[in-house]
Amino acid sequence: MGAYKKRIVDEILTKRLESKGAVLVEGPKWCGKTTTALQQSASVLRMDSPESKEQNLNLAKFNPLRLLKGDTPRLLDEWQLAPSLWDTVRYEVDQRGRMGQFILTGSAVPPDTKEITHSGTGRFTWLTMRPMSLFESGESTGEVSLRNLFERKGNLDGESQLGIEELAYLVCRGGWPQAVGLKQEVALRQAFDYFDAVVRSDINRADGINKNPERVKRIMRSLARNQGTQVAVTLIAQDIALNEVETINEDTVYTYIEALKKIFVVEDMAAWNPNLRSKAAIRTSDTRYYVDPSIATASLGIGPEDLINDLRTFGFLFETLCVRDLRVFAESLDGSVFHYRDNSNLECDMVVHLRNGSYGLIEAKLGGDTLIAEGVKNLLRLKKKLDITKMKEPAFLMVLTGLGQYPYQREDGILVVPIGCLRN
Repeated sequence: MGAYKKRIVDEILTKRLESKGAVLVEGPKWCGKTTTALQQSASVLRMDSPESKEQNLNLAKFNPLRLLKGDTPRLLDEWQLAPSLWDTVRYEVDQRGRMGQFILTGSAVPPDTKEITHSGTGRFTWLTMRPMSLFESGESTGEVSLRNLFERKGNLDGESQLGIEELAYLVCRGGWPQAVGLKQEVALRQAFDYFDAVVRSDINRADGINKNPERVKRIMRSLARNQGTQVAVTLIAQDIALNEVETINEDTVYTYIEALKKIFVVEDMAAWNPNLRSKAAIRTSDTRYYVDPSIATASLGIGPEDLINDLRTFGFLFETLCVRDLRVFAESLDGSVFHYRDNSNLECDMVVHLRNGSYGLIEAKLGGDTLIAEGVKNLLRLKKKLDITKMKEPAFLMVLTGLGQYPYQREDGILVVPIGCLRN
């Protein structure tokens, strides 16, 4: 095993352990949850260990406190295999009366929550972990800090090292820790292996129901074709009907997508609802995104060369990469990422909104003067619609580019920043 690559979530986990008796770390398989939790745990229980899985499950039923014995923080890995552990941990946190007792990691929501009788309020805190951002994997120089942009500190300076070939490769490789540092062909294989695992087995863990692998593939392909849109389940069913021989009803599509959400493969983006001067109706549908762009490329069976030859698809999947990175960064700033669209079809790809009310408006554009100008136009139109008598002014307006080399500020105040320079 190689040296541990520091994650942005490391510091967040430390703070959460100081504030609650137990921390639940959730996220997709292979994103590094267990490895990260091991850096701060003093003992570990691996619920899915082949040598002790059956014994662990029996103890979870008849003597669960035995499983919690060990130095603290104690890591309970893949705890959702025995949902009853939740209430046991909650009880033990109450009895001990100390912070930082347990870390629970899970790559799926428990399929059966009937054994959980308490929400965990006051005892647990939740932490979402995602695949690596470009800054964490070493492909972004990190010279432009999102935190500094919110605080209006520092000069806008830096240089991205990413050309079109490398950026296309990074979209297809994804942020999977196991892929970082491998030879290109081997690294690209990791996303396809992840896709195969989801199709063949992982999706069934969401609700304990075996699903048709071919149906899973078709739905995942459709989701890949509709990245960054508010496509409805009905339209996904129609898309499948147009591209495949077999039709699938809407209820089945909905069930499969919900299962993908429960194993953190799909992470849709909620709509942003600001105060507006106009009476424009805000569209509240969630925007469809995979948790990592490589899942989309693997679903479509494409690689870096395919993206370079199809810049339109490249642009959509670059946006998915930007969403992934900004979600990682926003988590460390106590914020979330939203999408804006109104009934005039004015859109803003990403709104990073912090709990203190500060927010930044961001458009993702692969590159080129024409696309950047389009992003600028959208940002300025949205800014004019905001009622700043009832909310703060935006901390910044930014076009996040893929192929730009240097960050700079335009005369109109809008920032143009390459993704290869950005960090939290």
